[in-house]
Amino acid sequence: MKKLLLIIVVFFLINCSSTQLAESWKNPEIDSYEPYKVLVIGLTSDETARLQFEKKLKSELELRGYETVMSSDLLKTDKMNTVELDALETQLIQNDFDTILLTKIVGVEEKTTHSEDYKGDNETYRKFKEEYSMHQDVIYHPDYYNEYQIYKAETSMYCICPTKDRELIWKGFINITDPQSQSIKKTVDDYVRLAIAVLEEERLIKPVLIKD
Repeated sequence: MKKLLLIIVVFFLINCSSTQLAESWKNPEIDSYEPYKVLVIGLTSDETARLQFEKKLKSELELRGYETVMSSDLLKTDKMNTVELDALETQLIQNDFDTILLTKIVGVEEKTTHSEDYKGDNETYRKFKEEYSMHQDVIYHPDYYNEYQIYKAETSMYCICPTKDRELIWKGFINITDPQSQSIKKTVDDYVRLAIAVLEEERLIKPVLIKD
C-alpha cells in the first residue's frame, strides 16, 4: 500500500506541480469503505475558491456514483456552536448522509529559492572564482531570490453512520505550492485530483464508473 501511494506521489510531483501529498493516514481498523451520501465542506473565507472546490469534488464523487451535496447549498454561513453542530449531525443522518469530507488550510510556510536554475554538478571540484562568479548576482540584483508560499491543507473523511461511532476514517495532508501565482481553477483541479487518487488507492472510494 505504501509503495503504491509513493507511486501516486511521484506521478503528481512530475505532472502536477502545484500539489504534493505530504502524509496520508487511514484508520487501521478499516480495510475499505463505501460511502452512500456525502457532504463536502471547504473551510475558507474565499467564497469563490470554496464554491469551485466543492463543485469540483462533488463532480468527481458523482462520477463514481455517490450522491453528493455541497456545504454551500446546505449549511448556514454563521458560526455554529457545539449544540448546533450536534443538531446538524442528527439532521444529516436523518437525511441519509453517512460521510463528510472536510477540507481546510492548516498553515502557510514561506519559502525562498534562487531565481535561476542552480547547477550543482561537480560542485565539490569548483574553484573560488567559479563559485563567486555564479552567485555574485545576489549583491547586484535584489530579485536574485524567488519568494513563495506553501499552503498546508488537510482533507478528512468522517463516517456519521447511525449504527457506528462518529469516527475519522482518513486524513490526508497536501501541500499547495504558491497558489497565488496560478488560477483558482488550476489549484482546485490539482488538489481534488490528488485527493481523489489517494482515496481510491486507500479503497475508500471506488474508481470512475465506466458506462458501456
